[in-house]
Amino acid sequence: MGTVLLSELATEIVIPICAVIGIVFSLIQWFLVSRVKMTHERPATSPSNSKKNGFNDSLIEEEEGINDHSVVAKCAEIQNAISEGATSFLFTEYQYVGVFMIAFAILIFLFLGSVEGFSMKSRPCTYDQQNLCKPALATAVFSTVSFLLGAITSVLSGFLGMKIATYANARTTLEARKGVGKAFIVAFRSGAVMGFLLAANGLLVLYIAINLFKLYYGDDWEGLFEAITGYGLGGSSMALFGRVGGGIYTKAADVGADLVGKVERNIPEDDPRNPAVIADNVGDNVGDIAGMGSDLFGSYAESSCAALVVASISSFGINHEFTAMLYPLLISSVGILVCLITTLFATDFFEIKDVKEIEPALKKQLIISTILMTVGIAIVTWIGLPSSFTIYNFGVQKVVKNWQLFLCVAVGLWAGLIIGFVTEYYTSNAYSPVQDVADSCRTGAATNVIFGLALGYKSVIIPIFAIAVSIFVSFSFAAMYGIAVAALGMLSTIATGLAIDAYGPISDNAGGIAEMAGMSHRIRERTDALDAAGNTTAAIGKGFAIGSAALVSLALFGAFVSRAAISTVDVLTPKVFIGLIVGAMLPYWFSAMTMKSVGSAALKMVEEVRRQFNTIPGLMEGLAKPDYANCVKISTDASIKEMIPPGALVMLTPLIVGTFFGVETLSGVLAGSLVSGVQIAISASNTGGAWDNAKKYIEAGASEHARSLGPKGSDPHKAAVIGDTIGDPLKDTSGPSLNILIKLMAVESLVFAPFFATHGGLLFKIF
Repeated sequence: MGTVLLSELATEIVIPICAVIGIVFSLIQWFLVSRVKMTHERPATSPSNSKKNGFNDSLIEEEEGINDHSVVAKCAEIQNAISEGATSFLFTEYQYVGVFMIAFAILIFLFLGSVEGFSMKSRPCTYDQQNLCKPALATAVFSTVSFLLGAITSVLSGFLGMKIATYANARTTLEARKGVGKAFIVAFRSGAVMGFLLAANGLLVLYIAINLFKLYYGDDWEGLFEAITGYGLGGSSMALFGRVGGGIYTKAADVGADLVGKVERNIPEDDPRNPAVIADNVGDNVGDIAGMGSDLFGSYAESSCAALVVASISSFGINHEFTAMLYPLLISSVGILVCLITTLFATDFFEIKDVKEIEPALKKQLIISTILMTVGIAIVTWIGLPSSFTIYNFGVQKVVKNWQLFLCVAVGLWAGLIIGFVTEYYTSNAYSPVQDVADSCRTGAATNVIFGLALGYKSVIIPIFAIAVSIFVSFSFAAMYGIAVAALGMLSTIATGLAIDAYGPISDNAGGIAEMAGMSHRIRERTDALDAAGNTTAAIGKGFAIGSAALVSLALFGAFVSRAAISTVDVLTPKVFIGLIVGAMLPYWFSAMTMKSVGSAALKMVEEVRRQFNTIPGLMEGLAKPDYANCVKISTDASIKEMIPPGALVMLTPLIVGTFFGVETLSGVLAGSLVSGVQIAISASNTGGAWDNAKKYIEAGASEHARSLGPKGSDPHKAAVIGDTIGDPLKDTSGPSLNILIKLMAVESLVFAPFFATHGGLLFKIF
């Protein structure tokens, strides 16, 4: 089969070192952000001699004679309110999620332990009957431990991301006084802190878990990596609650703030008179940051687990080739180094001097990271894999060359870039699709909605072809292992992807703080430009998450089919077909639940905002302060209550179907939900993103066409706001949560596969 250039010892050193480098780099970025002070340290001098005191940056406030000290204090106060709101919401959410986590961990132990009647005896291995493997009870214990590890890491990823974002938002606002370039760097560095922390933590915890489990399992790699799949399940189950809970929170506040503030009262977005404005800004952090962090961590954990499970029953696992076995972790390690170099291009090598340079700079991040990563994958494949090896392919061992595996990873990586760019084309207001949607607002909200929906459906075409090509190429070369590493390829630049994604909500918050602190119009223009670019990058991030989810869940599906000992999934058998059609329905049921949850929470929010405008004297005149806390409470209560039914639907479906209908029907459910879920997720995310940027296109008035539709408060603008409001739950609640639905059901089925294969299909056994 050939030897591997990278020794086992070198592998054991390289992976943790790359993870530590990622953590150190994120701490350096955090330190650089923290140098922007939130206290007023300037000597009280007149504006004319301020430069003599060593301050060379001329501040807009000083040019316009506004008291700088009060602005900084106001920004710090608003930042504090947002941070407190986000922290208290996440703590409340994690209390509920913690109870679920413990209950589900017990369930995993009971289900998997009962496979062999809680026996402590060694048993014949599933794929190699001649050898003895560790008892099923060991799998139950270690799967439970890895589930808890994944869940805690996922929660931590989301929480740290939120903390960093709320730390950086006001600092971005203050830097915007010195120019758009300075503000961009603060927002981007903060996003990078989250990206690198998450990528490095995910890799390090997984690597440590594998090495600790190995102490018990020894040569039983099949059992070891089967137990590790719990890590992916833990990551994704927390992500589901983070995404759904955070998504309901942020959109209830956003819809309430927009409908009453902009449409009814004609006041600007983020106006401090609007009672829902703090809840809206808190929502950006708990939904878009904490939710997205947990989501992408889940994808990363699952794709790694899927690849490791298939590798453990291929020649890597059978011959105990440690370096080749950890090929998925080596890809992620190189990804951290590649993203580190890529980040320096945005923050240190090139400076942004103009608003027009923001979006190209973010796009360059994607292109540079993809090109460098292609070289990185080639090196890892050359030194980390033998020239030829075998991969398990539904009962037979398929011979694969190392260059074929390189192509599998590369095709996933480049498919991710294509999905990112197609998403950008359909959601950025620099291109005709969004401009057409904005133009349709001339004739009212109805035509805007029609055009937006059509755009979303159309935007599905190219991403699906990209996913289809990567599936075909990677499966042809390396069966299900090829698909798992293609998903890893797409996620290998996760640190850069997350930096770009987190940049959006940070810029959005910065704009909100500028408006609430009463800063000048020019600063608001700068933060708006950062925010508009951030909207598009957020859509690109969602595109990546959905594309990778499709590949991850297919790889997990393949691992599940192998583990459940199903030789073929025949669509023509009634057992499979009923699963297929029910599975295709699940994303619609899930979307209905999440959309309605946002609707009912927004209803309460609208009524509360109206009540405050009508009953608090002097609120519209700016003489009285609104009751922000009440709106925060409405969002918190609604999201905690409403996140439970959709979560239960996703978590219970595989358990019910597998136990009562058996593995064939469950394989149909997984295939059906994957096929329909991906389409709905892409169209929902892109429709919402397009409506949002159509509104921003009219508000910015940057072109002759945009000015003919404006200004703010005009009829076309009001129609655009209504479109944006409809799109909010699509792009930030239902769409992004669907990719977790398809991954989570697949990884859960894989973890419980031994139980379903032994005791499943109760109904068919009775009849």
